[in-house]
Amino acid sequence: MVIFDKKAMSDGYKIRDQTLPHFITATVVDWVDVFTRTSYRDVVVACLDFCIRDKAMVLYGYVIMSNHIHMIVQSGDGDLSGLLRDFKKFTASKILEKIK
Repeated sequence: MVIFDKKAMSDGYKIRDQTLPHFITATVVDWVDVFTRTSYRDVVVACLDFCIRDKAMVLYGYVIMSNHIHMIVQSGDGDLSGLLRDFKKFTASKILEKIK
């Protein structure tokens, strides 16, 4: 079964089955070591908690590295792409607020 469709590097991966659990890696732009500070890691955890509580995220496991996050995640409502988009956008804006 094909879960990802790799068209081109700039297009990224396309999730074929929005209902299945997926291994996801989200990276920081230019691989900057943002998550070496506890306060920024706390933002990620708070955002994950929010998504679990309010966005039907099913989180099987995660690890926060210095400049990226690995997750095994599933969407409870069948829209994993939208869930990941919202998680990354919201988390990035909260971290940028904290940095400023």
